[in-house]
Amino acid sequence: MGIKLLCLLIATVLTAYYIYSPLPENVEDRWKLMFIGAVFRTLDHVGSVANKLGLAHHMDVLMSLTSFEHTPPTSDEKVTVTDTEFNGVPVRLYIPKGQPDSLKRAMIYIHGGGWCLGSAAMQPYDLLSRRTSGTLNAVVVSVEYRLAPKHHFPAQFEDVYTVAKYFLQSSVLEQYNVDASRVCVSGDSAGGNLAAAVAQQVLRDPGVKIKFKIQVLIYPALQTIDLDLPSYRDNANMLILPKSLMVRFWSEYFTTDMSLNKAMEANQHVPAELSHLFKFANWSHWLPERYKKGHVYTKPVYGNSELGQKYPGFLDPRAAPLLVDESKLRGLPLTYVITCQYDVLRDDGLMYVSRLREAGVNVIHQHENTVHGAAMFSTGPLILTVGEKMANDYIEWLNKNL
Repeated sequence: MGIKLLCLLIATVLTAYYIYSPLPENVEDRWKLMFIGAVFRTLDHVGSVANKLGLAHHMDVLMSLTSFEHTPPTSDEKVTVTDTEFNGVPVRLYIPKGQPDSLKRAMIYIHGGGWCLGSAAMQPYDLLSRRTSGTLNAVVVSVEYRLAPKHHFPAQFEDVYTVAKYFLQSSVLEQYNVDASRVCVSGDSAGGNLAAAVAQQVLRDPGVKIKFKIQVLIYPALQTIDLDLPSYRDNANMLILPKSLMVRFWSEYFTTDMSLNKAMEANQHVPAELSHLFKFANWSHWLPERYKKGHVYTKPVYGNSELGQKYPGFLDPRAAPLLVDESKLRGLPLTYVITCQYDVLRDDGLMYVSRLREAGVNVIHQHENTVHGAAMFSTGPLILTVGEKMANDYIEWLNKNL
């Protein structure tokens, strides 16, 4: 009996030690976040071991969470949900049932997951899309783009852009009874990256006559040139998206060659001949003072030119939409950006806000004292108070402005 009790006590202590992660005092739902973080950390550790043993690719293990969360296209009293294709690209389509004869608003939504994970069919994305559709009386097109490591950049961008170009045709909008002046693009994390890149491309594409009214970027990843920003330093070991995982996502987006991953980890992946791009993401200039927290900006240490030649995509603006000059930002639509304080990607979003405003773009910025990914926990058994607030604010703002 004593041995069993001792074993139980040891197991309990080890479990608590594994789940517990220190969080700032102003973060709500601490134990829920710790549990969520432990799930992500476990998958990350298992993926790392499986990858080293040659049993499975790191991202294939993480993808098991996507499979676990998969939901079929189920219609309800408010929304008709179907899986279909737009010009060969799979999408999940949400069509509101209310006011069938009225002109509708529309949204193209792009899920997150580091370009390697996630799905329009995951329960959090499905619930958010059907809620958006029903509340706003909007057609929602949630894109099922190809994922790394099987498909590398620019496949993900091309899939989303193909859907955008197809949907923004007058004939297609008329088919779904959509008001052409009330279409937006939205995405979270890697989806926010793709949404920003697509919005830039649509703006400059003379073949696309109908433009977006709004872009919504939820804690977006926007630049690859400096992976040692204050937010990367301060949140290197934060729950859900530590720096090591974000860097792995970035490198897997372009190649399975781990030499790029190692160079990115050291922040020595940018060749000297592309040094002019650093001005677009120089945090000493673009980051508001209160977020610098005494960090000192240092000049970049340049990397091997061979990496830039082998994988030029990692500095392509379609992959890193912050790395464009002001002329390519002017004329972008009304923009809503959500950033999180305890997120390695925080400063990407903050710098984009600064640069868009400098270019004359109307930007609404919402900042929350939480971790990356919180907005996706706005429903279900692990609902987060801040996640519910973010989703409510997001839909309420769209209802007023779209």
